Amino acid sequence: MLDVTEIQKILPHRFPFLLVDRVLDIKEGEYIEAYKNVTIGEHIFQGHFPGHPIYPGVMIIEGMAQAGGILAFKSMDEESQEDTKNKVVYFMSIDKCKFRKPVRPGDRLVYKLKVLKHKGAIWVLKGEAFVDGKLTTEAELKAMIVDK
Repeated sequence: MLDVTEIQKILPHRFPFLLVDRVLDIKEGEYIEAYKNVTIGEHIFQGHFPGHPIYPGVMIIEGMAQAGGILAFKSMDEESQEDTKNKVVYFMSIDKCKFRKPVRPGDRLVYKLKVLKHKGAIWVLKGEAFVDGKLTTEAELKAMIVDK
């Protein structure tokens, strides 16, 4: 389990764009389960949508990608992990994306990702997001770890 302080040692993202609050479970090279608590205090709700707040799908996908980045970095050998400050994860593609249920303030958004393929710096992940055990979003994400 990783808390937000440990996550910030891995990811370069910071408020308001750090979208993973905690890692619940991780098996290096295989899967990760993490979550974000969605709150009404987030800036995005000022415009999406006033009087009917919905957490944007692109933010859900970004949160999945950040969780996937944590998995990729934690799956690297120890010497490479020490060099994470000089690395960043770039999206290459988002495929088979479906939004099934709206996410609203007060929801705990649980990200579950598993590795479909990994070769060198390239990772292909199956990502799913859940609220109260119900699937809200799914996608296949392809990303690459590169030098900054």
